[in-house]
Amino acid sequence: MSATITPVDASAADTAPAPAPRWRRFVRPGAALLSGLLLYLSFPPRPLWWLALPAFALLGWSLRGRRLRAGFGLGYLAGLGFLLPLLVWTGEEVGPGPWLALAAVEALFVALAGLGIAAVSRLPWWPFFAAGVWILAEAVRARVPFGGFPWGKIAFGQADGVFLPLAAVGGTPVLGFAVALCGFGLYEAYRQIQARRAAGTETGTVRDEDTGTEARTGTGAEAGTGTAAGTDTEAGGVGPARTPATGTAARTRTATATGIEAAGAARPRTLPRGPLVAAALAVLVPVAGALAALPLVDDSAEDGTATVAAVQGNVPRLGLDFNSQRRAVLDNHVARTRELAEDVKAGRAPQPDFVLWPENSSDIDPYANADAADVIDGAVRAIGVPTVIGAVIAPETGKLRNTLIEWDPDRGPVATYDKRHVQPFGEYIPMRSLVRVFNSNVDRVSRDFGAGTKVGVFDLAGTKVGLATCYEAAFDWAVRDTVTHGAQLISVPSNNATFGRSEMTYQQLAMSRVRAVEHSRSVVVPVTSGVSAVIRPDGEIVAETKMFTPDVLVEKVPLRSSLTPATRMGTLPEALLVALAAAGLGWSAFRSVRARRSAAE
Repeated sequence: MSATITPVDASAADTAPAPAPRWRRFVRPGAALLSGLLLYLSFPPRPLWWLALPAFALLGWSLRGRRLRAGFGLGYLAGLGFLLPLLVWTGEEVGPGPWLALAAVEALFVALAGLGIAAVSRLPWWPFFAAGVWILAEAVRARVPFGGFPWGKIAFGQADGVFLPLAAVGGTPVLGFAVALCGFGLYEAYRQIQARRAAGTETGTVRDEDTGTEARTGTGAEAGTGTAAGTDTEAGGVGPARTPATGTAARTRTATATGIEAAGAARPRTLPRGPLVAAALAVLVPVAGALAALPLVDDSAEDGTATVAAVQGNVPRLGLDFNSQRRAVLDNHVARTRELAEDVKAGRAPQPDFVLWPENSSDIDPYANADAADVIDGAVRAIGVPTVIGAVIAPETGKLRNTLIEWDPDRGPVATYDKRHVQPFGEYIPMRSLVRVFNSNVDRVSRDFGAGTKVGVFDLAGTKVGLATCYEAAFDWAVRDTVTHGAQLISVPSNNATFGRSEMTYQQLAMSRVRAVEHSRSVVVPVTSGVSAVIRPDGEIVAETKMFTPDVLVEKVPLRSSLTPATRMGTLPEALLVALAAAGLGWSAFRSVRARRSAAE
């Protein structure tokens, strides 16, 4: 049944509305910018994961029903509000240029998400399509350009959140989708509730186009007078009532009641229930899914336990120039390892099964420098267990290698892992001659690093340890590969010294917590300057260091070999969510084309 409302005074409809106040044009842009800022505040080191929900609700309000061009612009503002503060650490030692450029480029992906969300926002069940569009944008951003930059995935801000168990179901895409869906669903639920309140107080003549009969809508009081002030609505939303006295549009409605009680009692206008059901499901499905996934979060020791030591040797000073003190960095890690050996001998610390050093703990190539090899070998012999050394390998020709070396106390170096995803503009410089025009710091990287090709899994005293070096922890495939190749524990050796005391190390640590739940593995994060940590398979940090202090963590951790659904399915959940987004965008395009053809006829 469709309905029409007949105004009492047709001349009132012709009254030209007064122009809206200028400040109102800034409301949606301001809301979009604020939504991005809330997303940033939901990330570590703040435990405010729940701010992502109002962030997406506010973003949904900003974008719903907007034109595509407006959606792109509003999305870009949200992206800047999110990524500018999130990535400020990238300019810690090289100035604001690289930071601003990176944030500006990455915000374009959020802008495209905004465009897509605006397009699907006119569809039934739009929160589901909108959340899919967000994940589509994240999937693209994680792959292009230069291999992608997934830093800032919504999932990485949820290490303390109630949705975290969903990481074990479908990895970071499913976790991020749930957060976005719940946020959009909260806005849609609010919008539908407000629409029903407005419909319950409206008065007018509702005409049944199927039967030709009319019925009065409104309250009993309105039925007695036959008129009522109107309420502006936008796509089911509500707005302020307007009257001619203030120069704005006014609507009065009269109606003759038929098919109601003889007393002429009013009946409220009935709105379809489908949109309200969709809004409720958008909120409830992620919450119910997270509760249902709780049994997947398991930190039991399926394969026994291992005692692991993570060494944080510290660096001589903060900043990019720590590399000029390469020998001091190596000596720091040697000294901490020897101190651990003494503590073990004296009974002050348990004997570890193996020891993990950070990335770049020896920037002196031990294969080319006999002195470096001797001090490493001495430290490993002192502790008496296999030790993983982070080294820079400099062959006579070709590119450098960011390498992890398995060093045996009896046989010396026995295995290596070369970092497979080297960092653009950090470990190698794309378009060097062009970039040099904007920032001379590119020449600090005088020789590019090359990428490895083999998955890193070391057998350390009977424990299979998967290796994802620093930046690789942000990439789904780089961590998952190690688990599918048999890793019972994951190590993420890192070097964050170049980023000072910024939030970067906490953001990266949160990634490792999400990876622990995603793959149901203990994760050990040895960092040159901190924060180093030991994480159980349920994402709980059981030990951590302070920043820029020498320290050693020794902890017993559970070993596991079972595979979560996320590990088994790999990219399939992400592909399904991308397909959902594509279906929504295709449906929106089809409706738009059909509407234009109908208008042309």
